[in-house]
Amino acid sequence: MASIARTTGRIFLGSALTFAGVSHLAWAREEFRAQVPESIPLDPDTTVLASGVAEIGLGTALLFSREHRPLVGKAAGVFFAAVFPGNIAQYVHKRDGFGLDTDRKRLVRLFFQPALVGLAVWSTRRAS
Repeated sequence: MASIARTTGRIFLGSALTFAGVSHLAWAREEFRAQVPESIPLDPDTTVLASGVAEIGLGTALLFSREHRPLVGKAAGVFFAAVFPGNIAQYVHKRDGFGLDTDRKRLVRLFFQPALVGLAVWSTRRAS
């Protein structure tokens, strides 16, 4: 049963990352720019495009990689941790995006990032 739950979590996460990555490159670029902290030394659009490419790569690897699945899960976890400062910047600077138009919504979102890190690692670990 745990194997089915891990597989479901991995497929969900891989699909969500791939979808989000494509949206970075297409219709949601402006929304994602709202999350780029000023401390990032790149143009916000460049940062959005690069993170979109990374999300597509991680998402497809979560969906299709077998041999390196635990490594991919750890990489996805590191990615989620790496983009967390963007979520904090969105909260601190009161930037709207993706329906996060109140301080409360932006704050609640911050608590989902550790869950994504955990899901990435848990859903890709080898069965014991």
